[in-house]
Amino acid sequence: MSQAPKRSTQTTRRLFLQQSSTLAGGLAASTLVPGCGAPPADEEVAADSPAPFSRNGVTAAPGLPAPTMIDTNGVSLAVYDQGEGTPIVFCHGFPELAYSWRHQIQAVSEAGYRAIAPDQRGYGLSDRPEGFENYTLAHLCADLDGVLDALEIEKAVFCGHDWGGGVVWMMPRVFPERVAGVVGVNTPAMHPMVQREPNPLIVQSENYYVATFQPPGVADEKLAADVRRSFEMMLRKDGIWDREAFAALPEDSAERQVDLLRMLEEGNFAGELLLTEDELAVFVDTYEATGFTGGLNWYRAAAQTPPNLQVEDWNIDVPCLYIGAEDDVILPPESADGMDTYIADLETYTVADCGHWTQQEKPEEVNRVLIDWLGRKIA
Repeated sequence: MSQAPKRSTQTTRRLFLQQSSTLAGGLAASTLVPGCGAPPADEEVAADSPAPFSRNGVTAAPGLPAPTMIDTNGVSLAVYDQGEGTPIVFCHGFPELAYSWRHQIQAVSEAGYRAIAPDQRGYGLSDRPEGFENYTLAHLCADLDGVLDALEIEKAVFCGHDWGGGVVWMMPRVFPERVAGVVGVNTPAMHPMVQREPNPLIVQSENYYVATFQPPGVADEKLAADVRRSFEMMLRKDGIWDREAFAALPEDSAERQVDLLRMLEEGNFAGELLLTEDELAVFVDTYEATGFTGGLNWYRAAAQTPPNLQVEDWNIDVPCLYIGAEDDVILPPESADGMDTYIADLETYTVADCGHWTQQEKPEEVNRVLIDWLGRKIA
């Protein structure tokens, strides 16, 4: 596997995730409630077929197996489960869904693994408890521990992208007995003793999106005012997800400051939309029903919850894989620099000509790298 290039730049968001790693205990019993999922998109629905499973105004993602509702850690999570063999738990980021892993669910299940993908707390079909204090990493990791209990799984490989990556890198530190391996897509593992410099590509300002996401109701309202427009802005390739083009933008531009709310207002969306019209509709329909508050509460909990760290060992001793993307200007491949000092068995791979939404932009390459690593390190 090719090695990520060594670079000196780092990212503010990595610092933000590092500072947000506050964990506490607290688990609850788990139960299963089977749902009725949508049929694959290429199959005709019979007249007497049951309607796709829906909950609280949200319909199950098309083309995925029927979701199961799992009660864990005080919430009900919708979990998509396909295949047999070693379980791989896929954790999405913001503003995404279990559906973001549709390409990987299909590929790894066909390769002989069991793909498990929840709509995480605050998202999609899953519960959206009020109050950002209910979205700490302690809650998010305990949710996954409860999912394994409910499915009677002893250990799993955890694969996460974006915020989901922040969760899966904490799992072997909080629940080491449940983790067989970790895959971070774009998101690197953090360590409290490793200090990072801000990403020089991003012009630091009070308008950085993590800061503008903090006031309750503000980003929630602006993103929800036109959900389609919000996703047309965010889920793109090229444009700002091109390092050279990004660096050439004026320093006072919304793009260089990663001021997402101003970018949304200005409407100058460079590059191309990642999704087909049908794929876009899944995100738009879901978020029109749920709003964005659940996902935004992850950011608020990370920034506003006092530290209560209960991690004895920050080193990770299970096999790990980091998949970076060459043109992710927020979480660049050099984010992985130094991870080998606290992860004994680490492989890194960089997807060329790819922005932040790696598993959706370059699914074939991600699947090939992931399945190859699983076959050598896990199976």
